[in-house]
Amino acid sequence: MSAMRGAAAYGRGASAYARVGVESGVMSASPHQLIVMLFDGAIASIRTARIHLEAGNTAEKGKAISKAMDIINNGLMAALDAEKGGEIAGRLASLYDYTVRLLLAANLRNDVESLDQAETILADIAGAWKEIGGQTAAQG
Repeated sequence: MSAMRGAAAYGRGASAYARVGVESGVMSASPHQLIVMLFDGAIASIRTARIHLEAGNTAEKGKAISKAMDIINNGLMAALDAEKGGEIAGRLASLYDYTVRLLLAANLRNDVESLDQAETILADIAGAWKEIGGQTAAQG
């Protein structure tokens, strides 16, 4: 029983440590890096959803998909500036909207293909975003 309590305490401590690490990363990140973190979080949530879908764990699959949708809607979509971004921001908004619809379909139909497609779209955009960051860092 004592070992169980110790393991639980360790788990809580490790979780708190991880949260501090994420918070530190967010606090020291540039706006560009924050967007990269949002992409990474959404993609990680989609991968988690796939694992739960394949394991038949419907509740956890739904939570992971909801998290990915939240990151897309309230992070990536909210970060778009239609005024400064113009046509590119509009196209990204359409892609994000489509990705959210794919995630909804994946959740409703337990459709791995929709999850794969959503992940591919986000990974492609994230790759371009990371490349832009590398170029601006090299110029700066």
